Amino acid sequence: MRYSHGELVVVVDVADLERAATFWTAVLGYVRAGEPSTYQTLLPSDGVGVEVLLQRVPDRKQSKNRVHLDLRTPDLDAEVARVVALGARRLTTTPIREDGWTWHVLADPDGNEFCVLQPPG
Repeated sequence: MRYSHGELVVVVDVADLERAATFWTAVLGYVRAGEPSTYQTLLPSDGVGVEVLLQRVPDRKQSKNRVHLDLRTPDLDAEVARVVALGARRLTTTPIREDGWTWHVLADPDGNEFCVLQPPG
């Protein structure tokens, strides 16, 4: 396989590879690719989007992520409810509002923060 310059892959550290793969494939609508080992590749089911690589690590998450995922949606409440039902934990009790954007901060089953955002208008 040949890669172009600047091809983006997002790597997420996880403790339980199976649990994380089940969670993120359901949240993102992605599919698993290849056999899991220390890593599990997740790809967009329609082939369009960024690859997510789950990496099993022995240590637990200690502090705030320096990089996180944002999920944009036209219906904030419905999307937050959906990802919480899949195993996410809500970290904000009320939506954050800034420059017309509204969002909640959540954590995946490994404690990695991500945001669910509703764009302005």
